[in-house]
Amino acid sequence: MGQRKSEYANSITFLLHFSLNPTALFGSFEDIHSSNSATLCCVEKNLGEIKNRVYGKGSGAKAGVEVWCIENLQLVPVPKSSHGKFFCGSAYIILNTVLLKNGSPEHDIHYWLGKDAKEVDSALASDKALELDEALGSHTVQYREVQGQETEKFLSYFKPCIIPIEGVFSSGPGHVNTETYQVTLLTCKGDRAVHVKEVPFTRTSLNHNDVFILDTASKIYLFSGCNSSIQERAKALEVVEYIKENKHGGKCEVAAIDDGKFVGDPDVGEFWSLFGGYAPIPRDLASAVPEQPVISTVKLFWITTQGKLCQNEADNLNKEMLSSDKCYMLDCGTELFIWMGTSTSITERKTAISAVEDFVRSQGRSVGTHITFLTEGSETTLFRSHFDKWPQKVEPKLYEEGRGKVAAIFKQSGYDVKELPEEDCQPCIDCSGTLKVWRVNGDEVTLIPVAEQMKFYSGDCYILQYTYAGHEREENLFYAWLGCSSSMDDKADAISHMDAIISSTKGNPVLAQIVEGREPEQFFAITQKLVIFKGGMGKRYKKSTAEKGIPDETFDDTNTALFRVQGKSLSNTQAVQVDQVSSSLNSSYSYILKTRTSVFTWVGNLSSARDQDLVDRMLDLINPTWQPILVREGSEPDVFWNALGGKGEYPREKEIKGFTEDPHLFTCVSTEGDFKVKEIFNFSQDDLTTEDVLVLDCHSEIYVWIGRHSNIRSKQEALTIGLKFLEMDILVEGLSLETPIYVVKEAYEPPLFTRFFEWDSSKANMIGNTFERKLAILNGRAKKMEAPLGGSWKAYSREITPNSNRSRSVGPNGVARSTSPASSVLGSRVKSSDNRRFSSPPPIPTKLFSGSSPDLGDTAKGPHAPSVNTGQQVHQSQDGLNVVFYPYERLKVVSSDPVTGIDVTRRETYLSDEEFQDIFKMARNAFYELPKWRQNKLKMSLNLF
Repeated sequence: MGQRKSEYANSITFLLHFSLNPTALFGSFEDIHSSNSATLCCVEKNLGEIKNRVYGKGSGAKAGVEVWCIENLQLVPVPKSSHGKFFCGSAYIILNTVLLKNGSPEHDIHYWLGKDAKEVDSALASDKALELDEALGSHTVQYREVQGQETEKFLSYFKPCIIPIEGVFSSGPGHVNTETYQVTLLTCKGDRAVHVKEVPFTRTSLNHNDVFILDTASKIYLFSGCNSSIQERAKALEVVEYIKENKHGGKCEVAAIDDGKFVGDPDVGEFWSLFGGYAPIPRDLASAVPEQPVISTVKLFWITTQGKLCQNEADNLNKEMLSSDKCYMLDCGTELFIWMGTSTSITERKTAISAVEDFVRSQGRSVGTHITFLTEGSETTLFRSHFDKWPQKVEPKLYEEGRGKVAAIFKQSGYDVKELPEEDCQPCIDCSGTLKVWRVNGDEVTLIPVAEQMKFYSGDCYILQYTYAGHEREENLFYAWLGCSSSMDDKADAISHMDAIISSTKGNPVLAQIVEGREPEQFFAITQKLVIFKGGMGKRYKKSTAEKGIPDETFDDTNTALFRVQGKSLSNTQAVQVDQVSSSLNSSYSYILKTRTSVFTWVGNLSSARDQDLVDRMLDLINPTWQPILVREGSEPDVFWNALGGKGEYPREKEIKGFTEDPHLFTCVSTEGDFKVKEIFNFSQDDLTTEDVLVLDCHSEIYVWIGRHSNIRSKQEALTIGLKFLEMDILVEGLSLETPIYVVKEAYEPPLFTRFFEWDSSKANMIGNTFERKLAILNGRAKKMEAPLGGSWKAYSREITPNSNRSRSVGPNGVARSTSPASSVLGSRVKSSDNRRFSSPPPIPTKLFSGSSPDLGDTAKGPHAPSVNTGQQVHQSQDGLNVVFYPYERLKVVSSDPVTGIDVTRRETYLSDEEFQDIFKMARNAFYELPKWRQNKLKMSLNLF
């Protein structure tokens, strides 16, 4: 019997592992899709075979873009090297696959129709897209893309742009064109996704509103209309770079021409000479293109099996109007949606698509009207937003479902099932820094003593300042913690007081507004051990309870109190006081129950040995004199239940925390009460344009990013934008107004933020507007555009604090804060495979002794300049610049005879090779090969930083 029980448990453990990681059995998602999909995805076997035969084995199994073209009424795969090259006379199918953090794939299908594509090819592309959707389980979203009217989502796959090519696609070998280079004139429109179109090479094609690219054999000219935006010009530069690399092999000149500026620039003369000489560009005439009809209300139509559209006359739309055995069209004016029920056949769906295309033609709608095809269950945010109270998806995905639920059931029944690891939530920043905490009490802000700073009250608000070692400088992170029982006045004052403290802090700290019960993991990693008591110590809380005639719940050693203990480790633990009733218990946690006469520690059946260790730690923090009585779930004495008002029901299932949602990036524009939000698809660091304010939505928290050149001047304004974003709930994901909001300023982005990008710190430190920066990069002058050492950077110089060894924060019991897990893996983090680097941009040193130095005379004027009247040796630094040697004793931060006129961030540069080897115990070259954080740590230990 025991052996059978063990085998059963082992089988369950295997199934649990597979439910979390199905690729463990088949090897990869490719194998899953090519296997009998009836078991895994409910896709019939013959459809899987059709997909493999038509689209190729493993289509949609791996993340990325796949492209097929219709050639001779057949689907032909387009090689990756040709992705982004679309012929005007052809029709294409594009499949984009994203592997979400929860492990499941997400598919989008687009079919692109060239302006000269044959009607039969266009119809075939539509049909094949629908068949591919069916083969992938009918969970994709399909988009109809027409040349010149592509969606931004589609264009985001082929950055920086697509430039349609005249002719028809051919899968045969290409032919090299040896004729004279064809001069082309292109127009670029769009500040995020760029629509590129070839126009006639004549002066009349130019206008004042757009940006143009004139591509010649020896030079590329960028002409910016005087009414074009900086962002449009910057995006056009990306197209210029693309043309330079792909058509010129990276070898040609680039010239930027400004509309209306004639200052003797030879490039300007060359540009106009190509048009036969300069002549004024006429003022723009009204567009002759007919405008799209304005649709005042959204209309819903049922599409019959014969292709007839029947309008639903209801004033308000709701999900119950959509039947699973029918197809519908939602008319939103410039965009149409076709919704297909799960019980409809491919024939019915093809009929619906044909009916909608006929509708577009008969209504005189633009051929570029966007049409999106949705199968029941895969509705997009925009579609759902047109319906009243569209129900949230509550069913967990397979991978989340299996994370611990089945394990919990068998553990509850006594089976020894090995627990599965939780999602890795390692801190993103060094958590061994120093912490200050203030309590907000009306107009007063009181600094809490270190011994008490980790004891919060729900009726109060607090301000926390966390200082830690960043990349090349010290960083500050501020939190405004708002207790759930605190008054609105205290919450407003907390933000105001935090803003005042930040104003007196050097640099540009990150700030966050968090509400009790919705704290981010990083907050708990910083506080390390935290107790949250009921009640409050502030005068407003006391006054409120007195006025309302309600009892003051402020914790008192003499009263009964129940604490839920939670956390991930001994350095990340919380004890939260909850209502002292049995329904507050949960089998997943451990608890501390304080009665008038005794103290109990209650251990839930689904808690681990780690949870019990956390209880002991929190007992010491709440009251180290308490002597607890251990009680296990199911063996509680009557006195235990009596203290909770009697035995009752409580949750007995394992609490499952879902995966972190995949983030979305949005631009936000707020003008005269009008708040506009627009999503940026497939975003990267380059989308953080300095003129804008953007919101990174991570579902469990949001980040408001403020560009240097944006019109937001205070962080309180940024918090307001964050709250407006939460109110709008753009993705219809049920965002709470209590979601944590971080405010991040350009060039001061913390790893908390940069982990969502492939981050390049040098880009974050560039000055100038977006266009100037990209032009500098294109012309190889990026280094000159980097912010010089000084200003805000100077505030972080170690000269200001002679004691170079950073103090460790002391905990409530006089114990030093433990070293963060992040600090032990900094080296591996910096060179991680996904380039999620520690982001605080390093200060870019000014050229050492460029020109003459007041302290060195002419010693650094050139590579052969003699060391005149200095008595010092000259050598060449890593940057190829000449510097002078100084003795170690004069270079130390705490020197009694310090050297002046040197770069204080590069003191080691001025040591001779012999003394460098003696001091650092390594050669100079070996030192500079170390990661930056190790260099700095070593320099700090030697008083050189």
